[in-house]
Amino acid sequence: MRIIEWQSLTPAQRQAALQRPALREAEDVQNAASRIIASVRAGGDAALRELALRFDGVRIESIAVEAAEFAAAERALSGVQHAAIDTAIGTVRRFHAAQAQPSIALQTLPGVKCERLCVPIGAVGLYVPAGSAPLPSTAIMLAVPAAIAGCPIRVMCTPARANGAADPAVLVAARKAGVDNVYKIGGAQAVAAMAYGTATVPKCDKIFGPGNAWVTAAKQRVAADPAGAAADLPAGVTEVLIVADAAARPDFVAADLLAQAEHSADAQALLVTDSSSLADAVVGEVERQRKSLSRAAILAESIGHMRVILVASLTEALEVANRYAPEHLLLEVRDARSWLPMVRNAGAVFLGAWSPESVGDYCAGPNHTLPTYGYARSYSGLGLEDFQKRISVQELSPAGLLALGETTLTLAALEGLDAHAAAVSIRLAALERSAS
Repeated sequence: MRIIEWQSLTPAQRQAALQRPALREAEDVQNAASRIIASVRAGGDAALRELALRFDGVRIESIAVEAAEFAAAERALSGVQHAAIDTAIGTVRRFHAAQAQPSIALQTLPGVKCERLCVPIGAVGLYVPAGSAPLPSTAIMLAVPAAIAGCPIRVMCTPARANGAADPAVLVAARKAGVDNVYKIGGAQAVAAMAYGTATVPKCDKIFGPGNAWVTAAKQRVAADPAGAAADLPAGVTEVLIVADAAARPDFVAADLLAQAEHSADAQALLVTDSSSLADAVVGEVERQRKSLSRAAILAESIGHMRVILVASLTEALEVANRYAPEHLLLEVRDARSWLPMVRNAGAVFLGAWSPESVGDYCAGPNHTLPTYGYARSYSGLGLEDFQKRISVQELSPAGLLALGETTLTLAALEGLDAHAAAVSIRLAALERSAS
């Protein structure tokens, strides 16, 4: 781990200190994602099988998960594991159900009735990664709001394991949360299959879920294609930034850094602190704790992306955090809530020493599908509204048209759109004739 003094850095060095490792080869990743998408569009199911063999070393017989595999997954989990999945589904369901918005209907002027209706997206594709670890929690986070929203077609894709089967916990979580159509494909090829459809995988209107840089690139590519599918948000390689002061516990901070770093070799974990003694202690704790963790090979690489940034004050620490715009922001400081108003850019915030990000990953309630790569500057984490469309309705009576007719004609003239004006003036004339 490197300890960096923020005050001593040039603007260019500050930018480099906050550089995401996953973005260093962005152009190559985009090009590779495009090739995979083209392959799936041309080859369909056969391409999916070939890509699974090439990238994952897995031979897939049935792309779709069949009833026997779902049943085997149910038996594979213990009662305790089933109960944990049920608890997580319950908390996530309660939080997302509370986000439901009623339809709006009001008169903006007498005779001008305006409404907004919330309707579910027709077909949604849910991507659950399983690169270095299966993620049943992601199955829950995606399937629960899709079910609450009432999306009629819910499709889930997740990579097959070495034996050609999907992870049992992912399958159990999917079915408990309301998804029965699961397909054993991963990576950019899964995104392509859901975006364009194959003989087996239904075409979806919108794709949800996190993934590696290739998955994120593929989502961006298909979202830019009118024939493809919309994407939820840039949710890619995971990251955390912790703001901590001298009162923070070094063992807690180190554990939180390592919890994020163990996801993947290109995950990033940053500590920003105004305490040099805490910085030194955290570095020591990271080295001590990592020795007892099982994902040693991943941590050996991801710890290389860790940074400890020393700043002059907590105010400056929050400024650095807003500049980085982390997926996860942990405030392990005295009176953490008092610093919340300074937060402008973050996917999710965890307040205080007793709020580990791990709980948010699994079962607190809010969605863990969050913007990465600095997109928290302009994107929010996933919510119920992302699975819905808002349709506006306008109904004018003759009195309403009279009330807004001249305003419409004036604005149409300002824009030089005389056909717009004519659509109103012809009606005003008809009203005038009927009144005479």
